[in-house]
Amino acid sequence: MTLLHAASREALAAAELKLLDVDDFATVGDELFAVVGLLTREPGLRRALADSSAEPGRRTALVRELFSSKLSTATVDLLDSVVSSRWSNPRELVDGIESLARTALLVGAERAGKLDTVEDELFRLGRIVAGDGELERLLSDPAAPVAGKLELIRSLIAAKVDQVTDKLTEALVAYPRGRRAVEGLEELADLAAKRRERSVAHVTSVVPLTEAQQERLAATLQRVYSRPIALHIEVDKDLLGGLVIRVGDEVIDGSAAGRLDDLRRRLAG
Repeated sequence: MTLLHAASREALAAAELKLLDVDDFATVGDELFAVVGLLTREPGLRRALADSSAEPGRRTALVRELFSSKLSTATVDLLDSVVSSRWSNPRELVDGIESLARTALLVGAERAGKLDTVEDELFRLGRIVAGDGELERLLSDPAAPVAGKLELIRSLIAAKVDQVTDKLTEALVAYPRGRRAVEGLEELADLAAKRRERSVAHVTSVVPLTEAQQERLAATLQRVYSRPIALHIEVDKDLLGGLVIRVGDEVIDGSAAGRLDDLRRRLAG
């Protein structure tokens, strides 16, 4: 999601507090994603719902008129709260609703004790798509029919992942909103990690790390960054040896390939 302006951040924060009162997170998440799809297709409607010059009552009345007979009471009440607030622009209103949909599904996974699984599955899906250029191209093609892209991602997942992973991935494919598939999957995995109040370390290794090695690395990084760190590990035989670790914008390159590149730069200089 793009960075929100101040008014939109305040509106989203207020809606997130209301979201925590929801009982059925799965239903609310699904329905909010459907609203994202509708507003993406209907620019006039998203402008009307984000129009801060109109009385909030007019905007909530429009929500009730459109959705009361189609969505659950919890979702309609949440949308009332969303459109009652001031958003910086119509796109950020849709960004906010999409963020709420994702949060609803992730909170549901968290309360079911499945957040670790969802995070790991989203990361692994991202690596699978990143490793297949044609698959990534097809899933990210804005001109390709959505039905075909959904069929493709369903054939890849084939009931092998948690229901929340499935829903988040299908929503990303159906409503990419300018994101490529790999970018979107990485963003979702990071959101799941942040939901557990952990930072994410993207680790690239020449060989798979054992469980003991992963535990030692996580403990070391936690000491370095003074906070829990989730590991997302990818194997790349081109490294020759060692590890490359990326935490946010910081890169720790202990690979043989990285050291060789550094030596070449020094020699060239």
